[in-house]
Amino acid sequence: MPTTRPGRVEGKLALVTGAAQGLGRAHSMRLAQEGARVLCTDINGQGAQDTAALINSEVGSGHAFGISHDVTDPQAWEAAVDAAREELGGLNVLVNNAGIGVAGNIETCDFDDWKRCFSINVDSIFHGCQKALPLMREHAPGSIINISSIAGLIASDTMPAYNASKASVWMLSKSIALHCAKKNMQIRCNSVHPTFVDTPILDGTAQHAGIEKDVLLDKLARQIPLKFVGEPNDIANAVLYLASDESRFMTGAEIKLDGGISAM
Repeated sequence: MPTTRPGRVEGKLALVTGAAQGLGRAHSMRLAQEGARVLCTDINGQGAQDTAALINSEVGSGHAFGISHDVTDPQAWEAAVDAAREELGGLNVLVNNAGIGVAGNIETCDFDDWKRCFSINVDSIFHGCQKALPLMREHAPGSIINISSIAGLIASDTMPAYNASKASVWMLSKSIALHCAKKNMQIRCNSVHPTFVDTPILDGTAQHAGIEKDVLLDKLARQIPLKFVGEPNDIANAVLYLASDESRFMTGAEIKLDGGISAM
């Protein structure tokens, strides 16, 4: 009689921010496909619920839940952790995926935009880890996965706010990893650094630039040694690895998913 092989994150309890679309939706789907139960959160609460519905339609009801969640608000984080406790029965995987980009060089970047970029990209991880760790300790071993960017490792003259915020995510991840290790929590923390990925964000980028998306994708691909733009699952597969016990000896590290850009 055939047997079903357990998924790579069978029994894991995951919270994914920014899960209404793009990378967050891909992370949530991939984790659920491999056996995790997932709480999908987003400032767009309906989008988070839509992601959960897609997951449940594919892998079975009760695998995913969706809630509205402002990741910049500490009280909203308390509510999200409470929802993980109630809906999932605990928490041992936290994927801090929510993030934004901000236009403008050092002379033209608006300071309010700068602060908003840091609030969403960095403060959210501070609040999220601080609020989630007590529950994660109860369900260890665990894994915190922070989505940074190759822009956190390689600078550009056109995006100081994004560069600086994503570099902060990189260093913050290392500090969290060392703290958890020192306290023997059995909770790991790593960062993921993608380059261009074909998500709805690029639709807006193409519109802003006044070009067709295919033209934009071709332009971006020419900057990548592998000569193609990533797909959401290219990043989600790394998140899956970090969420799984396969990566149990990996903490305070970074995974570059940049098609070779950082090797140049």
